[in-house]
Amino acid sequence: MTIHEVDERPSSAHARSVTKSCCANASTKREHANVIAELMGKRAEFVAFVTRQVRDTAHAEDLVQSAFVKASEKIDQLEASESANAWFYRMLRNAIVDDRRRRDVQRRGVDAFAAEQVETVDALERAPRVCRCVSRAAESLKPEYEQALRRVEIDESSVKDFASEIGIAANNAAVRVFRAREALKKKVTETCGSCAEGGGCFDCTCEDTV
Repeated sequence: MTIHEVDERPSSAHARSVTKSCCANASTKREHANVIAELMGKRAEFVAFVTRQVRDTAHAEDLVQSAFVKASEKIDQLEASESANAWFYRMLRNAIVDDRRRRDVQRRGVDAFAAEQVETVDALERAPRVCRCVSRAAESLKPEYEQALRRVEIDESSVKDFASEIGIAANNAAVRVFRAREALKKKVTETCGSCAEGGGCFDCTCEDTV
């Protein structure tokens, strides 16, 4: 035996092993492709099954198509002893369960949003109309009173923060806000008359309302 012959034998054995492995892989791929093709041949049967569950043919078509894609990706998980038909039906049932869960979550979200919108609309409908005279009256007050009302009533700043902002004691700021409210009340009463009594000029009978 020559050196050349000794070197050739391992190389030939390796080549045969690689070839055998490639053939096996190719055979497996063909088998998998045949299984998928066989399943797709029963598409109408699968769509009918899913439609009975979701009661929507178009949606059933989408679920079955997604299941075919998933089956193609996971075909190597199909055991040789297992029926491809049973395996795919199990995949469809899982898809239906997942779909119902998603739709339930979406429905709860939509219901919650709808309820929130109804509450908002109801609140707006129940809200009294405020006369624009109030805004005009506030603008006609002394600048320091108008500032106090704007920061505390409109901007919702605390009296303490307002006091710190303008550099006066909190007690003095509280007194200023009180006097500003009284001045506004007097101004609105002078402007709107009886409709300003009690309710602070809500549901005003003036035409100039918001």
